[in-house]
Amino acid sequence: MAKRVVSEERRRRRRPTRSGVVLSERLIVETALRMLREHGSAGLTARRLGLALDCDPSTLYRYFRGMDDLTLAIGDALIGQALDGWHRTGRWCHDLRDLGLRIHAAYVSHPQAAVLTASRVSGRANELAADEAVLDVLRTAGFPPAGTVRVYQAFIDTTLAFAALDAASLALPDAARRADEDMWRSTYARLPAATHPRIAETAPLLAARMVESAYPTALDMLLSSAERELAELGVTGAEPAPPSG
Repeated sequence: MAKRVVSEERRRRRRPTRSGVVLSERLIVETALRMLREHGSAGLTARRLGLALDCDPSTLYRYFRGMDDLTLAIGDALIGQALDGWHRTGRWCHDLRDLGLRIHAAYVSHPQAAVLTASRVSGRANELAADEAVLDVLRTAGFPPAGTVRVYQAFIDTTLAFAALDAASLALPDAARRADEDMWRSTYARLPAATHPRIAETAPLLAARMVESAYPTALDMLLSSAERELAELGVTGAEPAPPSG
């Protein structure tokens, strides 16, 4: 006789844990985000997560196939945070810039989680919604399918790459991060013009800018390039990209 298939919903725990909490995928992800923030990726294990939730670690596998599946859910939750409150205005450059900044901000607000998830592809609901939105914004603006995919790839990869880079810096121990930032003032600013003329010339500007994320500038440059491409296609009413900050 064939074994009876138990649905995923029925496999999930309905009874409270020992502390009276009813588990859910959302609660597990939120707890994992907190553990990553407090202990880093090395501190996120099924055993420790079970202790934090006051449940047997095996219970987690009713919600996730394994810790890697949980990792994908964490990344999808960050994208969900970015989508929350985002609304399209019909101005494609504005809409993409707003969404890009939201995605970047969501990731860097959870640096340890961003380092763990920014390079992953989950195929989950929020990721799919974000991808569909970006593709539709570009197609509606007038890009052909091939151009849409090319700009989409540049947009999302630039956004996630900067999110990972900036998050990795934020995830450093405080002393290491401060040492990196101080290097622009302690070393670069003292180089003589005789040996490093361009660094000496721009040292104050470097010290001011290099401790900040370059993502907004890179995003504006990308959108400006995409706007020129759209204009070359002869699309009327093309919206000028926002000025670079």
